[in-house]
Amino acid sequence: MNTTTRGISPLRQRMIEDMRLRKLAPRTQSGYIRAVRHFTGYLGRSPDTASAEDLRRYQLHCVDRGVSPITLNATITGLRFFFEVTLGRAELMAKMRPVRVEQTLPVILSREEVGRLIESARNLKHRTALSVAYGAGLRASEVIALKVGDIDSTRMVLRIEQGKGRKDRYALLPPLLLERLRAWWRAGRAEGKLLPNGWLFPGRDPLDPMTTRQLNRVVHEAAALARIDKRVSMHTLRHCFATHLLEQKEDIRVIQVLLGHKKLETTALYTQVATETLREVISPLESTRPA
Repeated sequence: MNTTTRGISPLRQRMIEDMRLRKLAPRTQSGYIRAVRHFTGYLGRSPDTASAEDLRRYQLHCVDRGVSPITLNATITGLRFFFEVTLGRAELMAKMRPVRVEQTLPVILSREEVGRLIESARNLKHRTALSVAYGAGLRASEVIALKVGDIDSTRMVLRIEQGKGRKDRYALLPPLLLERLRAWWRAGRAEGKLLPNGWLFPGRDPLDPMTTRQLNRVVHEAAALARIDKRVSMHTLRHCFATHLLEQKEDIRVIQVLLGHKKLETTALYTQVATETLREVISPLESTRPA
């Protein structure tokens, strides 16, 4: 995040410094700043003059405008940081309450659909990136953060540095994925795109990685070419990884570790979409069948 003081009010600069002190991720900092900026626009004056009632009315304003629960809760989190940490006035947030987010089930592709999706990507780099997302169950941000040196073919793992929650972990490196990575490495080196110890999936400039936005464009285009009419994103491949492992009877706690989930409850969501597992359950109705 740009922390230059030029054109920045002392209040915003103080908030930026508070976030830097806590080493918040750049994306988190941007979200918090955006929340305060939007509130300031609504308020029409400096946010440090706001009252608890102003904040309550702002939440009602957001609800009336149809702001989604996820966005509203993110806004409240950003404002809470500003008022509690930067201003030291936690009491002002007393009337703001996070709202319940509806639980929706993720879209899951069949194994055949995943195969078609990956093969429909336009070039080797994109096919390999999608293979990594599905074959190792990585988030889009984790895929683009991979470097060539993160491939450990001896132990057959991928090293994920500072994934979500700023945690390192190891991910699966199945043999087929290793084959595809080696094919991409040879092609990328020949084209001068892969630098020694550089990004595994570089952008147009080899010094920079691909962006998550670029990867999502890749998966949307591939889904259209594969004629998959389900709502698909990069995260869909991660959902498919977990669900397909569960259907293979892998231990859910192992899947939790592979995904880097902090809570088992998060991983347990996939038990609701593992349809192959559900089909194996025998309903008690069957025991009432006449002999």
